[in-house]
Amino acid sequence: MADETTGETIDGAAETTAETTKRSATDTIREKAGEIGNEAADRARAFASEGKEKATGALDEVAKMMESAALDVDARLGEQYGKYARSAASGIANFSESLRGKEVDDLLDDVTAFVRKSPAIAVGVAAGLGFVLARLIKSGIDAASDAADPGTDKS
Repeated sequence: MADETTGETIDGAAETTAETTKRSATDTIREKAGEIGNEAADRARAFASEGKEKATGALDEVAKMMESAALDVDARLGEQYGKYARSAASGIANFSESLRGKEVDDLLDDVTAFVRKSPAIAVGVAAGLGFVLARLIKSGIDAASDAADPGTDKS
């Protein structure tokens, strides 16, 4: 059935409407996916920022412990050995301040550049961190199961 005034068929008009609807649905899906992606990225940044704050706090505590240990080393072994502990404490404190002064995006850029520059070292560090994390999780699970079952004695 052809429209004699425009020369188009009704089927052609239906196909055009279907294509427009399809494009509109695709655009809506892309828009929603972009919004979800942006929301996930914002949450990840907030989580990373919180983790950065906890890490810098922990590093500050380690630096304080190293400084305290340096005093003990001074008393027991002499100042020349205590200076190594003070140097380590100073390095840890400087690293903590460096982390504190950077935004999460800057840290990610630094990590990305390091991985590109030294992929073998990055893989080694990742494997080491994975091992440590697995051990921490396992010890936490073991401790939780021991606390949950006080009747068993593993001695």
